[in-house]
Amino acid sequence: MIKLCAFADESANDLQGQIHALKRNGITYLEIRNVNGKNVGDLTDEEAIRIREELNKNGVEVWSVGSAVGKIDIGCDFEKYKPYVRRVCKIAKLLGCDKVRMFSFFHAYDESEKVHIYLEEMLKIAKEEKISLCHENEKDIYGDKLCRVLEILNAHPDLKSVYDPANFLQVGENADDTLNALHARTEYFHIKDVIAKTGELVPAGYGDGKIEKLIGGLDARNVVLSIEPHLAAFKGYADIDGTEMKNKFQFKSNEEAFDAAVFALKKLLLKAGYREADGGFKK
Repeated sequence: MIKLCAFADESANDLQGQIHALKRNGITYLEIRNVNGKNVGDLTDEEAIRIREELNKNGVEVWSVGSAVGKIDIGCDFEKYKPYVRRVCKIAKLLGCDKVRMFSFFHAYDESEKVHIYLEEMLKIAKEEKISLCHENEKDIYGDKLCRVLEILNAHPDLKSVYDPANFLQVGENADDTLNALHARTEYFHIKDVIAKTGELVPAGYGDGKIEKLIGGLDARNVVLSIEPHLAAFKGYADIDGTEMKNKFQFKSNEEAFDAAVFALKKLLLKAGYREADGGFKK
């Protein structure tokens, strides 16, 4: 069974708008990042509880917290940063999920020893909170290239992997190489595609991310595909990426761009022999 998930903040900033985006596309999982003008890591207990109640009332569950944990300079005061890591883990539990998406520090290419020490400290916190940390490959962090992602995963067995095909292409990696190395050990996949030569972000299947190959390797696996389309600028984008978003296609609204991203993925799933059933896709 393949289940779909999405960053619904790319369709709407407010919670009700995000719920509507998920429901009109038949998606029951949310990877929560920004909601009601706040980053998920800044939510109060009361806000997190109310969000969970409203989501559950509408048949939506939080699959993962799309946090910014680890998206910080390696030269930070890590002792002062650790309470934030724990806080995000607690927010995840209040939202009813056990996964936190995270990163492996900026300006860290020459600081591998420190990266590993900090990752181990974060994993210790997560274990105490009964949360799984899921590392996403991302440009400009230590774990951007395949070699360093493998280094991190091999050194920290409790660390899970989130595979983002577009992010790998944006640092010059080959999609076949990254898929062959990481497909079987990926906890869940981000669905985001890009044209490698131009850097233009496109719906799944229109770029060089080999999304069809990614889907083709999912047979007999229960897995979640989390749609992070980046097909139109959205509120909060500047906070997660300092570069200008390049898009090949233009959409009239964030809602239209979001729906196009979901449609493109569903089209690839149907082409691969899956059918929509029981809240997901089956063969």
